[in-house]
Amino acid sequence: MSLTKSYLKELTYQVNGAAIEVHRVLGPGLLESVYHRCMIRELNLRGLSFQSELVIPLEYKGVQVEAELRCDLFVENILPVELKALEAILPIHVAQLLTYMKLLQAPKGILYNFNVVNLYQNGQKTYVNEWFRALPE
Repeated sequence: MSLTKSYLKELTYQVNGAAIEVHRVLGPGLLESVYHRCMIRELNLRGLSFQSELVIPLEYKGVQVEAELRCDLFVENILPVELKALEAILPIHVAQLLTYMKLLQAPKGILYNFNVVNLYQNGQKTYVNEWFRALPE
């Protein structure tokens, strides 16, 4: 299967469904680690492959650097997902996801904040980069 915008759209839909289900069952107000564990369970139930707490490789001027960058979930080896449970998402959280997308060469990423009343309306944001724009439909 080749990577297309349509494939990423469907994958995003599936991951959003998993996050919405976790939020529907648990609601806001818990620790990020709780939502993380439940997202793992929900992604497993949906048959999606993923890596949890993926250590992101960082190369600087030809040398691998131990930076301890960890992506919460890396779904189907193409979609980084960052989970938060905060009062508000700050620009640094967006920058974190965009950096992970760059380092993983991922065309799309999702940032969730579970500490909201309505996850779909206020708690999720999808980001794309130049790799996404270059993909076929």
